Amino acid sequence: MGDITISSAVRTNLNSLQATSQLMSSVQERLSTGKKVNSALDNPNSFFTAQGLENRANDLSTLLDDMGQSVQNLKAADKGISAISDLVDAAKAKANQALQTSSQSERQQYASEYNELLTQIEDLAGDAGYGGKNLLGGTGNDLSVTFNEDGSSSLSITSVDYTDTTSSAGLNLSDLAAGDSGTASIALTNGTATTALTAGDTLVSDDDFTAGDTLTLTDSTGTELGSLEITASTTVQDLTDFLDDSSTDVSASFSAGSVAITADYEVTVDSDASGFTAVSTTHSTTNGFSSDSKIESTLDSLTSAQNTLRSQASTFGTNLSIVENRQDFTKSLINTLEEGAGKLTLADTNEEGANLLALQTQQTLASTSLSLAAQADQNVLRLF
Repeated sequence: MGDITISSAVRTNLNSLQATSQLMSSVQERLSTGKKVNSALDNPNSFFTAQGLENRANDLSTLLDDMGQSVQNLKAADKGISAISDLVDAAKAKANQALQTSSQSERQQYASEYNELLTQIEDLAGDAGYGGKNLLGGTGNDLSVTFNEDGSSSLSITSVDYTDTTSSAGLNLSDLAAGDSGTASIALTNGTATTALTAGDTLVSDDDFTAGDTLTLTDSTGTELGSLEITASTTVQDLTDFLDDSSTDVSASFSAGSVAITADYEVTVDSDASGFTAVSTTHSTTNGFSSDSKIESTLDSLTSAQNTLRSQASTFGTNLSIVENRQDFTKSLINTLEEGAGKLTLADTNEEGANLLALQTQQTLASTSLSLAAQADQNVLRLF
């Protein structure tokens, strides 16, 4: 190219056209990318400052995702507590039903249903997890939420254990004893207490029984299950049949001068005669609703469990409020960072569009000027 001679006028117009093309290329890049700073060569200070802002915004976006998952975890725990509260209310209703009846058979049934509700509470607590964490699942389920890039701002959320209702650190609700069968016996002998009576002998043959006495069978609440008025002809077998037929939960049999009584819950045989000694069945355990005092103790435990649930719901609610607040703040901060980066690097497309139009006009004029300069150089050819 150094051997080619170009006139001054042509070279000037050529340089102008090349400069215009370079400017057009730069403007077109800004329009296509939407940025006025596309690399460090364009503006090192703006480029690296904007990059730092964008990097921080990206880091916060990652944390924002974690915050969102933590919010869901807290919501899952809150739903679990709400459902458990409903089950505790149902258990409380069972206890009140048991308190309102004097039937030991019904109380035993209510105790069984109460225990099933506690099992459902444990199962529900175990199902309240989200994303591998269960804030109602106890040890190993604590949650930590980080709010900034270096981890200096965070929130630790401690889990509770409701998967075991008997835990003193949780709901502290114990399963009720179902109660086992108990037995008692009534020995029947003649007046001299030397010979055992047979099934066909009359009861009055035993000095403990007198015609006109009334035997009653009651449960531990004092509910009468049946009564038998003794006459001179009442036999030992009549007594056995009375006890055996008094309730489906009580059975009786006679053998070797003794009436054996078996009952699912505590029952007592007594007489209105002052000389008769009451006989009660003996049980290693009795059902958890067998007495009013046991039911009232259970109701106190349920009330305490309700208070525990409400307190924990309040704690999780506070945690949720904090995380959601930081989540909203982080979203706003990310927008601020991105906006700041944009102010350093984004192009004004209206301005760049106007620049391109002006450059296109300038390019056309430069091309025309170059053509005219070339034509002036060709005038020498007219001499030949």
